[in-house]
Amino acid sequence: MIITTASFKGGVAKTTTAIHIAACLQTLGQTLLIDGDPNRSASRWAERGIANGKSLPFKVAGVNQSARYSKGCDHFVIDTEARAEEEDLKEIVDGCDLLVLPTTPDTLSLDALIQTVELLKALGTDKYKILLTRISPPPRREGEEARQFLSEAGFPLFKGQIREAVAFQKAGNDGVLVHQVNDRRAKIAWSDYQAIGKEIFSGK
Repeated sequence: MIITTASFKGGVAKTTTAIHIAACLQTLGQTLLIDGDPNRSASRWAERGIANGKSLPFKVAGVNQSARYSKGCDHFVIDTEARAEEEDLKEIVDGCDLLVLPTTPDTLSLDALIQTVELLKALGTDKYKILLTRISPPPRREGEEARQFLSEAGFPLFKGQIREAVAFQKAGNDGVLVHQVNDRRAKIAWSDYQAIGKEIFSGK
């Protein structure tokens, strides 16, 4: 299986999503995360873990290293460059089984998401799904309102969503998965991505 994460806007948990989807896939078979973002966010995440005496349960490699490390891998996750151009997006879609589009529920992120979906529709593909991320707890309703808006627009959405949690920042700082940090919400945060992983596996 080849899963790709993409976004036209930064700060929507694109790399966090790639890291944790790769962790979910690793439970089913050897997984390689290919870091296609010039910022090397996924690679640096992995490097921080190694520096702390820990490591992610899968290999992270740059695009130029991917051929070397792909042998024996069952699954691939590709973390793409932010703000992909139309031609890049076409190649991204052609090269994966599912394109995951993370978005936060704020207006700027949703505007960028709509631009992405319009491009995908123009390309004639339906191999994508939107993941709402960084959802604030009640009584704030931005996440609920964004889900309603996207559903009414007919956009394909994951049933699950990723709630806001400081644990994700701690995980990135330490170079580990979110459930490995010392935070009271760490296991809840991990369960959010496990639910997304199950949706991907089931194809629903």
